[in-house]
Amino acid sequence: MTTHPHPLTTRSTAKPAASVRSIVAAAPYFFVLAGIYIAYGFLWYFAAKEKLIDDGGAMPAGLAKAFDGSILASVPGLDASWVLLGVLEAVAFVLFAASLVTGEFLPQRRKPILMGALGLSALTFAVMVFAQSVIADHESVASLMTYLAGSIVALVAVAAATPERVKQLFDR
Repeated sequence: MTTHPHPLTTRSTAKPAASVRSIVAAAPYFFVLAGIYIAYGFLWYFAAKEKLIDDGGAMPAGLAKAFDGSILASVPGLDASWVLLGVLEAVAFVLFAASLVTGEFLPQRRKPILMGALGLSALTFAVMVFAQSVIADHESVASLMTYLAGSIVALVAVAAATPERVKQLFDR
């Protein structure tokens, strides 16, 4: 009588491609990036469109009246200031769009364009803080300082989201 050996049961050491646990662990990464792209992308798109296209580069009368007599009225001029601000906003929008198109939102990608867009966003808010400080609009300054701080926090968060750190979220 011949005996048949019992088949050995082995456990696979390979990890499944994406476990539910790893997806749940990585979800905040995607939610935060989606929030950044949506919030800043639309903010800068509509702000630049208003200044450069809808207003035709002319500062609205109410704002022009508020800035009349300020240093911005003479250097570089109110309409020129409005256009320059619109250009900053347009460039920021283009950087966010370029980051999205190049796939920087993917976990394994570095994010230099996105970081540049967030840095330019911080600079744009700082320029607006300066302008509002010139006319002593303290409520607007306080509000803009919050946006400036939020841009810096977003920049630090994106800088910390290196591919190596993000990979750890998926490996849990």
